[in-house]
Amino acid sequence: ISSLFCSGSRSSKTFKPKKNIPEGSHQYELLKHAEATLGSGNLRMAVMLPEGEDLNEWVAVNTVDFFNQINMLYGTITDFCTEESCPVMSAGPKYEYHWADGTNIKKPIKCSAPKYIDYLMTWVQDQLDDETLFPSKIGVPFPKNFMSVAKTILKRLFRVYAHIYHQHFDPVIQLQEEAHLNTSFKHFIFFVQEFNLIDRRELAPLQELIEKLTSKDR
Repeated sequence: ISSLFCSGSRSSKTFKPKKNIPEGSHQYELLKHAEATLGSGNLRMAVMLPEGEDLNEWVAVNTVDFFNQINMLYGTITDFCTEESCPVMSAGPKYEYHWADGTNIKKPIKCSAPKYIDYLMTWVQDQLDDETLFPSKIGVPFPKNFMSVAKTILKRLFRVYAHIYHQHFDPVIQLQEEAHLNTSFKHFIFFVQEFNLIDRRELAPLQELIEKLTSKDR
């Protein structure tokens, strides 16, 4: 999907390696379907579950895609997001995030934004690479806890958007990435709204922007 917005732009640098969906798989077909409907420009339609498809699989494909999009967007501004510029992981003065993954780091730790985002994206990558959570082979069922894992991933990916918008919007404009960021975020928001995947409270740091971006498409 990102290729729609990025052809020709200089943002080929990703923060983490891109996560590929295997060609020839059913999930790859779903991704192609998503790209085609996105191309029509109607984001509300593009996020809807295609007829006859499995919700888990649809959420999985889109979660991988959002990881790749955010990976690329953050990759373009890593020079501006440093230990010095962002000693804490924040989304404006009212929202600060502390990292915990429940396994390696159980008690939330306060860390710089680049450190936090590194932890976060590595953690997401590990989930996406786990075949028991995100099965890529046809016929392998999704685990019972899949939706709750996907919700946690999306909740955390949202924080990267929130940090970019609040702390790094100037470089985004300088890099002429604003339209790309807005389209990506709008797609993300329509998706999580469609399937009720992120709690409203979690979206508070970007509430005004969400209302602005989605009001035109009621």
